[in-house]
Amino acid sequence: MAGALVTAPPPAGRPVLRRSLGSPAIFAIVWSSLAAAVYFSLGIVAGNALGLTPLVFLGAGIFFVLTAMTYVEGASLHQERAGSTVFARYAFNELWSFIAGWAVLLDFLILIAVTTFVATQYMAAFWSPLGSGTTELVAAVAIIGYVASRNIRGASAGRGVERVSVLAVLDVVLQLLVIGLGAFLVVDIGALTQTIDLGTAPRWEDLLFALTVSAVAFTSLESASGLAGEIRVSRSGLKRLIASSTVSVLVIYVGMSLVAVAALPITPGASPLTGDALNAPVLALVSRFDPPWLVEALRYGVAALATLTLVVAAHAAMLGLSRLSYSLARNRQIPSAMGRLHPGHGTPYVVIVLAAVFATALVVPRDLEFLVGIYAFGAMLAFLIAHVSICVLRYREPYRPRPYRIPLSVRAGGGDLPLPAVLGAVMAAGGLASLLGFHEGARTVGLTWMGVGIALYVGYRRSAEMPLLGRVVLSEAALRSEPARAEYGSILVPIYGTPLDDDIVQTAARLAAAENPEEGEGHGATIEAIWVFEVPLSLPLDARLPDSQLKAARAALSHAKAVGEEYDRVEVMTATVRARRAGEGIVEEAKRRGVELIVLAAEEPSAIRGGGRLGGIGGPLDNFVGDATKYVVRKAPCRVILTAPAGDPEPDAERPA
Repeated sequence: MAGALVTAPPPAGRPVLRRSLGSPAIFAIVWSSLAAAVYFSLGIVAGNALGLTPLVFLGAGIFFVLTAMTYVEGASLHQERAGSTVFARYAFNELWSFIAGWAVLLDFLILIAVTTFVATQYMAAFWSPLGSGTTELVAAVAIIGYVASRNIRGASAGRGVERVSVLAVLDVVLQLLVIGLGAFLVVDIGALTQTIDLGTAPRWEDLLFALTVSAVAFTSLESASGLAGEIRVSRSGLKRLIASSTVSVLVIYVGMSLVAVAALPITPGASPLTGDALNAPVLALVSRFDPPWLVEALRYGVAALATLTLVVAAHAAMLGLSRLSYSLARNRQIPSAMGRLHPGHGTPYVVIVLAAVFATALVVPRDLEFLVGIYAFGAMLAFLIAHVSICVLRYREPYRPRPYRIPLSVRAGGGDLPLPAVLGAVMAAGGLASLLGFHEGARTVGLTWMGVGIALYVGYRRSAEMPLLGRVVLSEAALRSEPARAEYGSILVPIYGTPLDDDIVQTAARLAAAENPEEGEGHGATIEAIWVFEVPLSLPLDARLPDSQLKAARAALSHAKAVGEEYDRVEVMTATVRARRAGEGIVEEAKRRGVELIVLAAEEPSAIRGGGRLGGIGGPLDNFVGDATKYVVRKAPCRVILTAPAGDPEPDAERPA
């Protein structure tokens, strides 16, 4: 035996990490985007819903409750990065997972642009040129650059969450203060109801648009879901998280909208918020208060806190985008170059830079309503997929442990159907339909974005000969920019056309020499991927092989080449070999090619075991590998690494007790 090392990857979906985020931190992360939405969506919603704005935000609060329950159950069920894209992966397939992820990517891009643009409008309270012209654009670009730089550097998570938590508390206090003062100074319910003429003021299409836009901030649930594996929250803590978030949303959203439409002049059929008031609605709101000294104090307080909150929301959106892009790249849904990690900071710097460029381009038109409409399209599509996925997972994975389970389920079709998720899916579908029917920007840009994305996904998978619906996972090492240290210059990898092929090719690629710092001029290493045809003794070795076998071999080798060459300076050569027995063919090829290492997938032993069990002389390998593996380990002229499949960490998770 020339030398063997048996390795087994960790159980899938069970990363070893330190869970350090509790429910207060998660609330702060969710609230940063919810609070930011008040500062920009209030004007858009009020401009369309007019006197019905408070009822619209009440409906948004109800939708938030349904969506939050869906995301909490999904994130607790499969604790992986990202939200709806993970739910869709396990409920359906990789294509639907990509569709959800691509829609959320659009949302994160637009959220960065929107929060950056609106931040300049609030900064104008301190210096008016910041709210218009070239100065406004320069300020927006500076904010985007700062956010991108912070995300590339990978700021400290602990300190960042602490600051966001403090900011969330200040936001809640300030907005409650505005609501309280507004209720005392300006609210007149009688005058408010007199402006409503349903169907005319507001029009039905405007009301439906307002209902949809009011829920755009809930994509913060996607950002929070991306931290699922780092959360340390009990079952009761998850329930308190949903309850506290729900109360905050209902009180703040309904209260602020009630004060806004009461404080600002409304005439039938006309928006109370236009021009600068549309882009900075909370500033316009407090300007209606009295006396003047109170207005000045609130004006600067709101401007400062709104600017900070919007910048934090842009940072959270960029963080969510980078985490999601990393997940998509690892699962081979977008090219791995998009998810390439920074050599020093370990962050997906390529996609962060691209997002900064796109966000800057989106800021230039300065059309807030247009951007928010497209944002709503992506949000409604992602929420629809999330709700439906959770319903499907109740049937596909009925016995998998759920730290949080959506209440109010009914038995239907042999499973438990969560009614809140069903209602959430219906509301999301209605919102998506209204956007496609009444909002040209959402219809044109949204459908174009999704169409281009699906075409890129299909083209990328087809070019690499990967399945369109099956999952293909790339290791983190393949996404890192720094070259690996030389270990072996030539490696033989037998391919069997099994799910374990990806793992053995990635293992070989990590060991391959991308660059050897001890040799001055580095050189890439070669992986020799071979497929061994076992030809029976009844046929000559050069007999014609069935077309189906040849096709399977070519597909598996092509896929192995694509996976291996994701690593820097690694070349994968492919070949087919004929032999009477697979083990003999592998060993002979290793000798002929003079390779330094064989990386082998340990096939399971046959059902009939000999050796010690039947009274003979059995070795330690007899109990866990098959004949080909034993032959290679004993006869190989070089070192052998065996990669064994992961064990099932929860063998009874899918079976009833």
